[in-house]
Amino acid sequence: MTAPHALTLAEAAALIAARRLSPVELLQDCLDRMAALEPRLNAVIRLLAEEATAAARAAEAEIAKAGPRSPLHGIPVGLKDIIDLAGHPTTCHSKLCLDRVAAGDAAVVARLREAGAVFPAKLATHEFAIGGPAFDLPFPPARNPWNPAHHPGGSSSGSGAAVAARMLPAALGTDTGGSVRHPASHCGLVGLKPTYGLVSRRGVFPLSFTLDHVGPMTRTVRDGALLLNAMAGHDPADPGSAAHPPEDYARDLHRGVAGLRIGFVRHFHERDMAATPEVAAALEAAAALLRAEAAEVVDVALPPLGEFAAVNRAIMLPEAASIHEAWLRERPGDYAAVTRRRLLPGMFVTGADYVAAQRRRRQLTAAVQDAFAGVDLLLCASSMDPASRIDDSPEVERTYPRQARTPFNVTGHPALSVMCGISGAAGLPLGMQLVGPSFSEALIFRAAAAYERAAPWRERLPPL
Repeated sequence: MTAPHALTLAEAAALIAARRLSPVELLQDCLDRMAALEPRLNAVIRLLAEEATAAARAAEAEIAKAGPRSPLHGIPVGLKDIIDLAGHPTTCHSKLCLDRVAAGDAAVVARLREAGAVFPAKLATHEFAIGGPAFDLPFPPARNPWNPAHHPGGSSSGSGAAVAARMLPAALGTDTGGSVRHPASHCGLVGLKPTYGLVSRRGVFPLSFTLDHVGPMTRTVRDGALLLNAMAGHDPADPGSAAHPPEDYARDLHRGVAGLRIGFVRHFHERDMAATPEVAAALEAAAALLRAEAAEVVDVALPPLGEFAAVNRAIMLPEAASIHEAWLRERPGDYAAVTRRRLLPGMFVTGADYVAAQRRRRQLTAAVQDAFAGVDLLLCASSMDPASRIDDSPEVERTYPRQARTPFNVTGHPALSVMCGISGAAGLPLGMQLVGPSFSEALIFRAAAAYERAAPWRERLPPL
């Protein structure tokens, strides 16, 4: 049998249900994998081996007696360390929160716990989900499993590194301007930013009240759909939660893309923000593959990428400043330099600017929604460059905003990153996005699964 840590979530779930794999065996192999790789990758902030082992033993006994509650029963899932896990610090990768112990589980953790998931680790993040990789914090920055000298993307950096390195079959990230999809792109994973409000944010340290999302990060499309099945659901205690009925997001994975009309937003990476030639070529190849799978691919125009980015900044920065105002005034030196530099401009955005951005946001959202009158899904770039070296701060700063993920935080539409190539120069993953109308996650997963089956990338692994 394949080593347990190398199994996908779906493969491990099937073996557990068939009594051919114990949740305890799976967890122990994942813990051994962490022990072997952690000195190189720095993905884990807090290891919870004892607690997770007890949970895995309980899952094993429950499954032996009554079968699995769900495909997640006994499956290890990592948590970005801005997500509350009862009884443990939620550090936000910051000096400011080292002793901030969670009184209860985040809503999404409670849902996964109910499905039977096991939580063996809190994972690295960029500080408060806004800083970049920083070396002046209590924990070192996570590194890219494809090449530890390189950045894994962020801010859900530890989640991306841990799943790509086969330390864990799945992890949760958060996404305010692309922070699930960025590490998914740089680490060769499937990362979903769900429709705004589909997954509760209660118990997740906020960055921007109207832009934050929580999403799954997995190795395969099917795994992402299975994780979302357990994560999604209305939460009356989250003011942004949507009262959307439960769905099976894995229901159409077999259907392919025949008959789908996909709009290719070429101008994002050709005119608005020129991608590297290999990223542009990978996107063209992906469009050609989808055509070969019988989808119709047509060019679609949206508002310029820069408009989405400006609106995102004008909303996110003052919302973040309202959360951090006291600390910025009283303890500015306790932030990493890069975090402080990113947060402080929010103190100077005027109320008029904020209102104007929210008004323009409505117009941009309507423009994207109008595009779906003519197409079922959108295809566009994720990052415009492969991952830079993590120790090259100027290059990290230059490439970090070179992306097309932010538009869909502004509009709230669901967007998924999936691997679409490997950089010839650096041997690092490249990613693309599939975007759909609100609450069309099942359709996005359907198209991504068809692409995943036809493309060669799923079998390519980090050279660890």
